[in-house]
Amino acid sequence: MNRTVRISALVGVAALALAGCSSTAAPGGASTSPSGDAAAETASVDGARVAIGYEGGVLVLGGDELEVLGDFDSEDFIRLNSAGDGRHIMVTTSAGFQLLDVRQPELTDLVVPAATAGHVVVHGDTTVLYDDATSDTTIFDTAELASLDGSLPESEVIPGVEAHHGVSVELEDGTLLTTVGGEAGRTGIRVLDADRTEIATNADCPGVHGEGTAEGERVVFGCENGALIYDGGEITKVTSPDAYGRIGNAYVSEESPLVVMDYKDDPDAEGYLLRNIALVDTASKTLEKVALPAGVEYTFRGVARGPAGEAVLIGTDGSLHWIDPADGSITKSLPVIDAWEGPAEWQAAHPAVKVAGDIAYVTNPADSEIVAVDLTTGEIAQTVKLPHVPNEIAAIS
Repeated sequence: MNRTVRISALVGVAALALAGCSSTAAPGGASTSPSGDAAAETASVDGARVAIGYEGGVLVLGGDELEVLGDFDSEDFIRLNSAGDGRHIMVTTSAGFQLLDVRQPELTDLVVPAATAGHVVVHGDTTVLYDDATSDTTIFDTAELASLDGSLPESEVIPGVEAHHGVSVELEDGTLLTTVGGEAGRTGIRVLDADRTEIATNADCPGVHGEGTAEGERVVFGCENGALIYDGGEITKVTSPDAYGRIGNAYVSEESPLVVMDYKDDPDAEGYLLRNIALVDTASKTLEKVALPAGVEYTFRGVARGPAGEAVLIGTDGSLHWIDPADGSITKSLPVIDAWEGPAEWQAAHPAVKVAGDIAYVTNPADSEIVAVDLTTGEIAQTVKLPHVPNEIAAIS
């Protein structure tokens, strides 16, 4: 049985908890963003906004020159995800999901409480948050997030069954897809209709992780031996060509049935670098493994989809590679940063890429820079020096 609750009543408590963390300043505190008339002038700057997480805080960049519009104290390690409303970034902290208004800019006091804040999924008209500690799913109307007036809008909270590191997505007709798992491991997905009655399930997806919604609301989830595809009420398993072929993340275009996914074929491999990708056709229900050229490796932060449906990948060779999602071929490469090595821990700062509009933003922790690449011209638009070493990134066009 689902329940609708008013989250805003909990915001004050969550904000106090956030302020009380030893590594966290009060939300919105220690900001270097402008105030008064200067703030109004800054807020009028058009164009994309980019949020950069660094050790101890988050930057907001904007305008054609990617100037620093705000610098806010936060925790040592945060994660950043777009809220889908063109205005807010969800900042994952120990207290939950804190809203960063990148248009103002302001790290607001609004927090959606979560014991272990996890995935944020935006699709259709909704923004879906997942709490790994409870497996509860919280659903907001995305448009209502865009028009916040000091409190959070109503949300629907669907209680979890067993806690696990999971993810949920709501389709346009109200159908909810959510992962299944527990202490023994993650096993698959279940599908609930708009009344939250279970209508389908599949437990043939060990280590289920990640989600992506492609053309026609076909939804794909990664498994340690392939992927699950949900299409119009039916769940199909596509199998990896290797006995261990782990897929953890999906990079999608909602205008294409073709999904690019990360792929690991060696369960004993050390580190976080990957040398293969998986191509999943959600219409024909096929999966293909494609090896990248020698010397080109990447991590889960290193892939995004461009405006024409192409995939872009920042490789360890320092180049941004354009990839055709139909066959995995590299159609263009552009050197953008120096060659780099994989991180010792997945949380450690290493190059990442996000796309907003026609621009791909590539972080370069080694030189504390961000590089903007125009995907339509295939050229570097600009390289900007940052006041901190960049780690997480989110971008809004």
